[in-house]
Amino acid sequence: MTLTRVVLASGRLVGLSRLRLSSTYEGLLEGYPHQALNDRRVSRLLAAAAAEYPRTPTHLVPPPREHPDDGRARHAGPFGPAEFLPPVACIGLFDSAPVAQDVDPVLHGSSLAVVWFQATPQPPSGHDADQGLREVAWEELAEDYEI
Repeated sequence: MTLTRVVLASGRLVGLSRLRLSSTYEGLLEGYPHQALNDRRVSRLLAAAAAEYPRTPTHLVPPPREHPDDGRARHAGPFGPAEFLPPVACIGLFDSAPVAQDVDPVLHGSSLAVVWFQATPQPPSGHDADQGLREVAWEELAEDYEI
């Protein structure tokens, strides 16, 4: 069952069948977010998506990174300047019509696991989804499967 549908910038309609939301900085008890920490968090999310959907290609929507101190090194802490990702980390499984034109669309579909970050815990929907998510190049990234 599809939870919601997203219209990609290409016009393709994709259905979201599974969604896992988590706090980007879940478990961060002390210190502050910085580039190395964020890089590890992104890598772990990609690995989790690949493990959860091993037969489906995985794609990362590059997250925006906010630098509130404008990178001024004299204000940087012991790990370098502060860097923040959006507060909600998402892993979603999307399905759509097949990518290949020469297959029966009744018997085939395409899928892609996507990792992205967003500002709110609301599921993406229609044309209101995060722009980065809507820009996913489905035809190049998704893989067809037989139903």
